[in-house]
Parts: sequence; C-alpha cells; structure tokens
Amino acid sequence: MNGPRHTEDLLIVGAGGFARETAQAVRDVAAADVARGLPPRWRLAGHLDDDPALAGRDVDGAPVLGGSHRVHELGAARVVVCVGSPRDYAVRARLVRRLGLPVTRYATVVHPTAVVSGSSVLGAGSVLLAHCVLTAAVRVGSHVAVMPQVVLTHDDVVGDFATLASGVRLGGGVRLGRGAYVGAGSLVREYTTVGAWSLTGMGSTVLADVPAGEVWAGSPARRLRAADAPALDELRTDGEMTGRRPGTRMESPVA
Repeated sequence: MNGPRHTEDLLIVGAGGFARETAQAVRDVAAADVARGLPPRWRLAGHLDDDPALAGRDVDGAPVLGGSHRVHELGAARVVVCVGSPRDYAVRARLVRRLGLPVTRYATVVHPTAVVSGSSVLGAGSVLLAHCVLTAAVRVGSHVAVMPQVVLTHDDVVGDFATLASGVRLGGGVRLGRGAYVGAGSLVREYTTVGAWSLTGMGSTVLADVPAGEVWAGSPARRLRAADAPALDELRTDGEMTGRRPGTRMESPVA
C-alpha cells in the first residue's frame, strides 16, 4: 500500500509561451488537489531558461532561476521541458538529450480538465493542457506537447517529442512519428501515419500518409517541401541511433 503523497518541487525548463501555459496547468492541478482535500502533488519552483536576460526575473509570478544546467544542481526537483515552436520543433529533443537526466526526474503534467481514459498511457515529461481528450487505448510517448482542446481517439499512437497544437483532431488508429508537429486545427484521417519530424500546417486536412521529414499543408494536405534543417538533423540522428535509413517506418513510434 502506498503511503501519503508528498508535494514535490517542479522545474519548468523554458520560459516562453508553452512553458507559461504549463506553469498555469501546474497551478490548476495544485488547486484541484487542494479542493479534493489532498496535498498538492507539485510546488512550482520556477523556470530555467538559457536566455541570460531572463535570469532573476519573474514570469507570471514564477522566478527564472537561471539556465537549464541548474537542473543538475536542483536534483530533488522534478522536471518538464517546455520549449519549441513551428520554427524549431526539434529543440525539445536536443535539450532533453543535452540534459541527460534519468527518466525518473521527469514529471507528466495533465491539466485537471483533461480527460484521459484508463486504457491510455502517457510517457514521462509529457504535458496535456486544458480540455484535451484521450478516448481509448491511446499511447502518448515521452516529452510530447499536447495543446488545449486536442482530441486523440481510439488506438492513436503518438511518438516521443511530438507536438499537437491547439484544436488538433486525430481519427482512430493514427500514428504520429517521433518529433512530428501537427499544426493548430489540423484534422488527421483515421489509420493515417504522419512521419517522424514532419510538420503539417495550421488547419490542414490530412487524408494520406505524410512521409518523414516533410512539410505538408492544405485541405487536403499536400507536400510543400522538405522540413527545415533542425528537424532533418534529428531524423538523421534517429537513423544513426537505430541503424535504419532515415525515414524508414518504425513498427511503433512510441519508445
């Protein structure tokens, strides 16, 4: 039998928009815990950001404690890495690799308004923001960013480091590869694959498989070009680590 839960410190790596949204989710989780008569699972210790101009400042009431390297000095705290944008959606993977933390250091943040079925699984370091829904047997990997009002339906599989921007809807059985970025408001047809380190533009309707390392957009979505260099670098790194040719489809994108 587990003992009483203790409140843990939580550090958010990053101080931009996603990090601020995650900080608010942490506060909302704590408030929901207290309303249920439970001790808060986390105390927001602050942000870590590698921009030296932010050191010592407050971001929405939370202090910036210094650069990301301080995770090693503050070893008792749990961590979530909340960086990335469509301009460089590979930065989260690079930062996690550089920090080299054990998986046990990473927290998983789920906003209290999110609905996660008992048959679904979330990886370490992932963040689900407000009003997300995971219906049945959904598998979400590690360090995944799920923005508000995303709906993942039965048997979806989301690879590590993927990003689902606000309002994304995945049909059943969709596979999102490692590091894939699905733009705000995108719709992805059931049993479709969005390849590793690919990107779909805002409002896209994805009706066919998107190969790894490509940018698609439109309704229906079509190829625009190859992904930017940071994403292609990650795709090559993944191929070197697994011994596969970059872009080769994996059996499952979740580690």
